[in-house]
Amino acid sequence: MKKKIFTLFLVMALLMTMLYGCGKKKSDGPVSVTLNEVAHSIFYAPMYVAIEEGYFAEEGIDLTLITGFGADKTMTALLSGEADIGFMGAESTVYTYLENTDDPVVNFAQLTQRAGNFLVSRQPADNFQWSDLVGKNVLGGRKGGMPEMVFEYILKQNGIDPSEIDINQSIDFGSTAAAFSGGQGDYTVECCRLLLPWTAISISLRNSSLNTVRIRGWIKKSWLKNAKGKLRHTSFSQLASSVNKLNPA
Repeated sequence: MKKKIFTLFLVMALLMTMLYGCGKKKSDGPVSVTLNEVAHSIFYAPMYVAIEEGYFAEEGIDLTLITGFGADKTMTALLSGEADIGFMGAESTVYTYLENTDDPVVNFAQLTQRAGNFLVSRQPADNFQWSDLVGKNVLGGRKGGMPEMVFEYILKQNGIDPSEIDINQSIDFGSTAAAFSGGQGDYTVECCRLLLPWTAISISLRNSSLNTVRIRGWIKKSWLKNAKGKLRHTSFSQLASSVNKLNPA
């Protein structure tokens, strides 16, 4: 619990430092900031606690939280100026940097260090093994997205070549639940917002049209337990030009 509280206040301190980079003082009135998050998930609870408890407001920050439903959409909002800060997988900043943009995006704070995803099956199966996925169709999410890449990493860690599995990478991560409910895939990679105290679960996610989607499946593996080591799974990011205002050359 102490570590969680420390993490919460560390993120708060870093965010506030970045938000005041333009030099606007608290006495000038509230600073309006738009934060675009990649998804709305229980795994980001420390950030939601800070918002609901009014920590940002106490520091003179009028924070607007928007859900982008995908790192690609969150990055687009950040690059277009629709968002001041993006909250997404660290891989998105790498892709942007490789495009040789004049004003790249940099990560300045990290919130999660584990992959908060679950492998959900359409049918129950006793004594599940990762090898059960060979030859099956799995909804992995967007190609190059953090959930899909971590999924392939774990397969390799368990001695499975991802090419042995039919991984559907054509469906955006925010829409996989709807696709799975519609009958696509034998398994799907999901980020559970609601975990019930039994093996059979209901997952509530929102698709791009903002309608609630409920699917029923069986959790087979929690990546929180199976992923080896830590990674910068979701981070706060900002345009380099904004960061440089804090640290001029």
